[in-house]
Amino acid sequence: MSAHYKNLLRGAKRLPFEKGLMPPIKAISLLAIGCALAGLLGCSNSSHLAYVTLPTTNQVTGLHVDNDSGQLSSVFGSPFPAGTSPTSVVVHPSNKFVYVTNQGEADISLFTIDRSAGSLTEVTPRTPAGTNPASLAMDSAGAFLFAANQGSNDISVYSIDSGSGALTEVSGSPFATNAGPVALTLSPSGNFLYVANPNLAVVSGFSVSSGVLQPIPGSPFAVGHVPFALAIDPAGHFLCAANSQDNTVSVLAIDSSTGALTAIPQSPFAAGTNPISALFDPSGKYLYVANLGSGSISGYSIDSSTGVLTELENSPFTAGSGTLFLVMDSSGKLLFAGNQGAENIMEFKLDSSTGDLTNTSVSVATGSPPTSMSTTN
Repeated sequence: MSAHYKNLLRGAKRLPFEKGLMPPIKAISLLAIGCALAGLLGCSNSSHLAYVTLPTTNQVTGLHVDNDSGQLSSVFGSPFPAGTSPTSVVVHPSNKFVYVTNQGEADISLFTIDRSAGSLTEVTPRTPAGTNPASLAMDSAGAFLFAANQGSNDISVYSIDSGSGALTEVSGSPFATNAGPVALTLSPSGNFLYVANPNLAVVSGFSVSSGVLQPIPGSPFAVGHVPFALAIDPAGHFLCAANSQDNTVSVLAIDSSTGALTAIPQSPFAAGTNPISALFDPSGKYLYVANLGSGSISGYSIDSSTGVLTELENSPFTAGSGTLFLVMDSSGKLLFAGNQGAENIMEFKLDSSTGDLTNTSVSVATGSPPTSMSTTN
């Protein structure tokens, strides 16, 4: 486990962290390397892109994702230098820009994407954020960027220039929140923002209007101990919180008018050891949770009316050492797992009829512990 994530979980002393990290998995084939080089000659028509943050080396890795095979291969010139301890990455929906939080220097990097080669070029100067910016979220239109500042206990909000990608802090930003925000997510409508506050065992909620945040009545909302990740289903009916210390997942119903959260009667639900990341598939039928301590992925079906989770028959699915984050590919057919212990990205195929995950045997070594990933459309 990297020093960055030990700091994020300070106060949750009972969480087990991986010791003696596994060596990186070497899984890039000669064909994949050839495709990476071919990207300079227009291979982008048959692949899309993904970017991964590597805090211990102050870099961002770029990957080609083959549209047919799912094969992963390095972007030519990758990895790319970033600021100090880059921890969270978001790709703009236009596929023109990448944003990265540099936790060690309290700012945000803007990169432009070479759409044929996939290479990144940083646009300086960097944009100031609060203390220890831990994670990013962006609305679906790409109009606003939100940064959770763990050290200063606030949320920075920026409007995004659609032409240049430049960030401009909105009036009133940063907005105060409860202590130690580490994760945040927007409702599909973009009207509500939710923030995980691990050491308080709560989720803070805000209404959003032109980027301006106002606390939702009744906020904060209680969940389990050390909520470290949040996910909202595509219909915007339910919010799920992965509670790392309780080994559970809380499910809360979202009031579509006010944004207030109410725990469903059966919540919380059992997960693996130290659940630390959560996401829904594009259909909203399945929820997946990464279990850091057990190196696995728990899969659930969710009742669209009640929010009740039912673990899939073949769950949990074996991932890698220190599974830290999950990312759904833009195709909706692949799921990527970032493993801190194994220092790699693993790929799974999603069965849309059962929700089962199948290891595709495709993986790529990152060379140091990855902390986040984002893909182009």
